[in-house]
Amino acid sequence: MKSYTITVNGTVYDVTVEEKGAGTTSAVLTAPVAKAPAAPKASAAPAGNQGNIKVNAPMPGKILDIRVSGGTSVKKGQVLLILEAMKMENEVVAPEDGTVASVNVSVGDSVEAGAVLATLN
Repeated sequence: MKSYTITVNGTVYDVTVEEKGAGTTSAVLTAPVAKAPAAPKASAAPAGNQGNIKVNAPMPGKILDIRVSGGTSVKKGQVLLILEAMKMENEVVAPEDGTVASVNVSVGDSVEAGAVLATLN
């Protein structure tokens, strides 16, 4: 018997696989294992540099590209970053004219829906 720990959609399971010979196997799935909470991830910008206009993630996904940096002047509708969700690239745009106060993510980060990606002043 071999034991494995697998993760499916964020839920951790302990699985025991029994080898029965001639290439056949049998698997026993145990109850979900309590997952230890992940350490909080440091944001790309310190809290003191946050602006008063928040730009939130419209859906969970992965940051593919960041097109602005702190201090950049932006117009309403200008692309701030690219968020990949369900194999599609989604443009996250400025909700109004302003100046980028902070960019709170890095390329490659996975974000949840509603996460603050950037702030504007």
